[in-house]
Amino acid sequence: MDLTKKIKILADAAKYDVSCSSSGVSDTSRSGTIGSTAAAGICHSFTADGRCVSLLKVLFSNACIFDCHYCVNRRSNLRPRATFKPAELANLVMDFYLRNYIEGLFLSSAIVKSPDYTCELMIKTLEILRFEKGFRGYIHVKAIPGADSLLIERLGYLADRMSVNVELPSKDSLQLLAPDKDPYELYKPMKQIALKKEQDSLLPAVRQKATPFVPAGQSTQMIIGASPETDRAIVKISGNLYQKYQLKRVYYSAYIPMNEDSLLPAVTQKPPLLREHRLYQADWLMRFYNFTPDEILKKEQPNFNLYLDPKANWAIQNLERFPVDVQSANLDTLLRVPGIGPKSARNILRARKYYHLHLSDLKKLGVVVKRAQYFVTCNGEKVAGLVQDPQWIIEALISKRQFNQLKSLNTQSFGEQMSLFDVESLERKKGEQKQFAYNNLPELAAERRN
Repeated sequence: MDLTKKIKILADAAKYDVSCSSSGVSDTSRSGTIGSTAAAGICHSFTADGRCVSLLKVLFSNACIFDCHYCVNRRSNLRPRATFKPAELANLVMDFYLRNYIEGLFLSSAIVKSPDYTCELMIKTLEILRFEKGFRGYIHVKAIPGADSLLIERLGYLADRMSVNVELPSKDSLQLLAPDKDPYELYKPMKQIALKKEQDSLLPAVRQKATPFVPAGQSTQMIIGASPETDRAIVKISGNLYQKYQLKRVYYSAYIPMNEDSLLPAVTQKPPLLREHRLYQADWLMRFYNFTPDEILKKEQPNFNLYLDPKANWAIQNLERFPVDVQSANLDTLLRVPGIGPKSARNILRARKYYHLHLSDLKKLGVVVKRAQYFVTCNGEKVAGLVQDPQWIIEALISKRQFNQLKSLNTQSFGEQMSLFDVESLERKKGEQKQFAYNNLPELAAERRN
């Protein structure tokens, strides 16, 4: 098979992996080497489906021995198969880099023959790049679960970032949809990488710099929508992964139905992109806003509100905590206000050391006043005319289009005609509709999508 056809097959097969991230490390070029890794990251733009366009994102092979139900490269699928040779892929990366097509490499692979054999092929490719070609650019490589720990360690010394996909949110789902994979084997490389990085951090700084092990850390990916886990279960799993393995990122990939399978959603069903978006928002709350998984979603409401982002939804459910006074609130309290992010919260803390804040100052400090105004005061001052009512705030926060859709659904649901002149009845019905909308937003959204 010629190289052009291989690239077409293996680049297309890699597009479903969304955990393609920037480097987050600094590494200056040395004499006789090529490429560098920028501190701010080398992934400057992303395509609509989340792929980073500045990396060569490719599989080493799609000739897999496993038969995972959700995977396009499963053994039982009739698809064109291809496998690179290590020197072939290394030459390709260098050719693309020297032509300024790419800035680095994102390398994953299906399991060829065995995990150890696949890992050895990937190691050989990276050794050619690093030692024979002198390539110092960014490399993100997928660890191969089930491979020998010494091979995983060797791979970690050749790459900038490693990731181990947990694939599905729960072990039960993985056993059902990926019967060839051992759920416990998926977490072994994650634990190994975390322990090795911890051990290396105790070494003298000179040795750390000379032989860095996965300097940009590790990440993982979960497929969303192929299995029945609730949003709360997924968020709690992500929280545990961050805590146990010091992950840089957890990526969420909305399942794209590709295989006709009784255990999976129908191929006509659309990917749950809005749900994926809400998971990323919740992930951000855990990483940068000090939220815990149990705060984001409760047992009584285990799935996200499709119309409100998780932070606004939490604030409305905890309205007794608001409004907060931005002149005296601490950082943790400010971070929980919709419309106030980490940067604007720190701007507020700095500014109030020198003068008393006014509501007019908040926009200058980076606050999204349109959202925050329902939850803050400033030295006792608040925006006139605002009502501290959950339904009223929901109507104000969602878009006009969403509100009209919701109102239409409510009218159809109640199905009762009223006199336009019966003001008291109209107001009472309006209140009932608001309460219905607040209690049933996820169900209404599902009904609208169907």
